[in-house]
Amino acid sequence: MSDAPNIGTRADLRHRLRALLPRPWFADSTPVLDGLLACLAAPWSWLYDLLQKVRAQTRLATATDSQLDGLSQDYLGPALPRRAQEPDGSFRPRLQREMLRERATRPALLAALTDLTGHTPLIFEPSRPADTGAWGGPLGYGLAGGWGSLALPYQCFVTVFRPTGAGIASTGGWSGPAGWGYGQTHQPAGALQYADLTLLTGEITDAEILATIKAVLPTATIAWTRIASS
Repeated sequence: MSDAPNIGTRADLRHRLRALLPRPWFADSTPVLDGLLACLAAPWSWLYDLLQKVRAQTRLATATDSQLDGLSQDYLGPALPRRAQEPDGSFRPRLQREMLRERATRPALLAALTDLTGHTPLIFEPSRPADTGAWGGPLGYGLAGGWGSLALPYQCFVTVFRPTGAGIASTGGWSGPAGWGYGQTHQPAGALQYADLTLLTGEITDAEILATIKAVLPTATIAWTRIASS
């Protein structure tokens, strides 16, 4: 293994500057010269680090922080904002999936809602025999399936299940094994405090669910939507 310092560090740049000087001019131990060369190497090392960071921000796979938000705005406009306190490691794959997402098909709607909520939605098309069943088939009247109708062309009924919430970190709940309640005397597992929905981080709203459906539906189609808790 080489003992050479890492590229771009102060030690590396000081070593490079020293290598450019004629060897016979200086003794083996040169603390004053080393200190001078270290001062010259410091801004170059800072500039090298800055260039590496700038290079990383030019690619979606390596961009971070506000630059990743900027790429989301460039590619998708306001359609995919970062959620409250969402880390880059979660926001980046969401952005990558959205850029290459299939649209205008039933599988596209199924995949988009599954990615968003973590639960598979129920999709029912009244004019689709595979959903409604048919006489003489595996699905039919009185069996699994639904009531079909050709009077609802280009329409479907979608049941979306909200994702399971994680609650509010480090906060005890009201009534239960982890919090206070009437008749309870034990200490809650988390802090006792008043809370509201603004303290829920990374929550997926019903508005976001509806926006996701709208973004993948074909033009001139209707999805009658019911949002239920999982």
